Amino acid sequence: MKIIIAPDSFKDSLSAEGVARAIALGLADAWPDAQVQLCPMADGGEGTVESILAACAGQLRSTRVQGPLGAAVEARWGWLPHSHTAIIEMAEASGLQLLAPGQRDACTSSTFGTGELIQAALEEGAQRIILAIGGSATNDGGAGALQALGLKLLDQQGRVLPRGGLALADLASIELNALDPRLAQVRFEIAADVNNPLCGEHGASAIFGPQKGASPHQVQQLDQALGHFADLCAQVLPRDVRDEPGSGAAGGLGFAAKAFLGAQFRPGVEVVAELVGLEQAVRDADLVITGEGRFDAQTLRGKTPFGVARIAREHGVPVIVIAGTLGEGYQQMYAHGVDAAFALTSGPMSLEQACREAPRLLRERAADIARVWRLASRPA
Repeated sequence: MKIIIAPDSFKDSLSAEGVARAIALGLADAWPDAQVQLCPMADGGEGTVESILAACAGQLRSTRVQGPLGAAVEARWGWLPHSHTAIIEMAEASGLQLLAPGQRDACTSSTFGTGELIQAALEEGAQRIILAIGGSATNDGGAGALQALGLKLLDQQGRVLPRGGLALADLASIELNALDPRLAQVRFEIAADVNNPLCGEHGASAIFGPQKGASPHQVQQLDQALGHFADLCAQVLPRDVRDEPGSGAAGGLGFAAKAFLGAQFRPGVEVVAELVGLEQAVRDADLVITGEGRFDAQTLRGKTPFGVARIAREHGVPVIVIAGTLGEGYQQMYAHGVDAAFALTSGPMSLEQACREAPRLLRERAADIARVWRLASRPA
């Protein structure tokens, strides 16, 4: 009996590796002779670097960069030396995780620090850079990251534009000649689960601006500023990508990566699955166990259990989900490769307690699943 354990992290509780280990302990309690393989996963958000490095024996690096509001932060990123691949989580440099709720400011926050991480990867000799762009605090169209890489954004007086999305309304000219020439030699991939365009009612500002601190009036201002930025970019670049899926990801960093770096947009879970070798592991497996903190209809938008189930389904392997909570519409996943889903708690429990006791709860639930599966696997 071969069981693949391929969960995402449980936010504010356990990393993907921690979740996988807790599940493995539960399986060992009830089925000690089962063959278990851990494949911690992610979907392009927080924990992507950790999951990939855990599976690929890569190196964790740290670079001091500017955070979303300019304060210095230590941002971690991953390095795979054999393939000269850098894995960059933009949330490490430009993420909401770096700001208290009262500090969120979609108008002035910047992706400059993410550009500094890309610069660090170039110094290392990166030939491939994977940008995991979930969890951003920014709405600047990726302008800050491009500025860190040498792009000149100037106002009517020829002055360098201040940081932040709102400042883009004053953009008058773009100078490409100082953009780091090494960028042209690097293959960029965007790992995300967001397919919004840059502007409009489904764009970066309208959909994600409010959670980053933007008022309704500021959402309109930011949307217009991003549109103006895209207009000027279209004048100096071969094509206009503002309406392409994913250009609105991470407050428009997806737009900048596509337009200036030639980045390919891929579902984050697909990128992680490829790097950790999930499909190869699943091919001869008897069961896959995956999970995430909240399992609901939003999982269909490309989150980890959806990607894991898609791969398992291609090889005819059943999938069980263990989640912190089962939310509205989770049953829709039964049509996409998931065979059963279970919540951690079996009775009333606060979120704080559930997070605190997640290792025990995961172990117990995994043991319960193993007992049932073992019983069902007995010869008639």
